[in-house]
Amino acid sequence: MYREDKNKPVVICLTPIKNEVWILDRFLKAASLWADYIILSDQGSTDGSIEIAKKYSKVVLLENKELPYFDEYLMRKPLFDAAREIEGDRILISLDADEFLTPNWEYSKEWETILSSPQGTIINFPWLNINPDFETYWENLPNSCMYVDDNTEFKTGVIHASRLPRPFSYDEIYLKEIKILHYQYTDWERMLSKHRWYQCVELIKMNNNPVDVFRRYHHMYEINEVKLKPVQRMWFDEYTKYGIDITSIYHQSMLLWERTVLDYMNEFGTSYFRHLNIWTVNWCNIAQKWNYPNPEKYKDPRKKWEKAINKWLIRSQKNRNKYWVRMLDRIISRFY
Repeated sequence: MYREDKNKPVVICLTPIKNEVWILDRFLKAASLWADYIILSDQGSTDGSIEIAKKYSKVVLLENKELPYFDEYLMRKPLFDAAREIEGDRILISLDADEFLTPNWEYSKEWETILSSPQGTIINFPWLNINPDFETYWENLPNSCMYVDDNTEFKTGVIHASRLPRPFSYDEIYLKEIKILHYQYTDWERMLSKHRWYQCVELIKMNNNPVDVFRRYHHMYEINEVKLKPVQRMWFDEYTKYGIDITSIYHQSMLLWERTVLDYMNEFGTSYFRHLNIWTVNWCNIAQKWNYPNPEKYKDPRKKWEKAINKWLIRSQKNRNKYWVRMLDRIISRFY
C-alpha cells in the first residue's frame, strides 16, 4: 500500500463487519470524511455488505474466513496487519460500523492534538448511546479506540476485549469535544437479538455464570430519565450537509443472530441455554421463519421455577448494585 503525502500521519479506520447492510453505507460515507483508509475485515457477510464496501475508494476489504464462533482477536488482528503495510506514521481508530465520530472533528483543536501526538498514545472518546427517538442519549465510560501506532503487537481476548494494542508504557488523551455516537440502541429489537446471541456466546466460549451474563446484557434497563441527556442537533445537521442521513434506521426482519442461535441449539440442545434470558421470543416461530425443519424442537425448555428466577432478575435489574440484590445474586449463582 502506498500514499503520496508522507508529511502527516495517515488516519486509518479499522472495522470488522458481518451483515451490516442496515448501517454500513452511512458509516462508510461518514468515515470517508476523516479517514485516509478504511480497512474492513468481513466475516462472511451474505446481505450485500461486501457490495456496499466495494463502492468506496478508501476501503481496503479483507475477506476473512467465517469464524465458527465469535472471537475478537481473530476478527481484528488482520486489520492491524493490513494497516501496518501502509508506509509512514499511522493513527489507528478501531470502530464498529454502528459508531460515528461527531462531525466537529473537522474544526476541533482536539483533532490537531491527535495528529501531533507521539507514538504509543491512546486516545479516549466520550461514548454516547443514542436512543431510538434520536432525541436523547446516555453516556458510558470513555472508550479507548484510537491509537498512535508504535507497532506494538495486537493481543486481545475473545469478547468485549480491548480494541487496541497496549504498549508497555503509554500516554493517554481524554477528549471532551469530539465524541462517538453509538447507534446500537437506535434499533431496539436488533439490539435485543444481538444480546441474545452474545449471551449464548459467553456461555459456550467462556462458561460464564448465567446470572452474571444476565446482568451484563440488560444494563440498558438501568437507564432512567436522570441519566438521559438531549442530543445536540448539530451532530446530525453537520452530516446532513454532506448528504449523510444519520437520523433514520433501516429495520431488518431477518437477523443473522437468530439463525446462529438456532444453530447453537441444534449443536448443544435447547436445555443448555435454559438459564439465559433468550426465551422472551418464540423460537419455534423464528425457526419456521428461517425454514428450519421440526420447529417445535426449539420450544422453551424452562421449568416454572427457572422462569420465576428469570422474572426476578428482570425486575431487580434497576437495583442490581444494591447490597441485598448482590447477595441474592450470589446465592442464586450457586445453583442456577
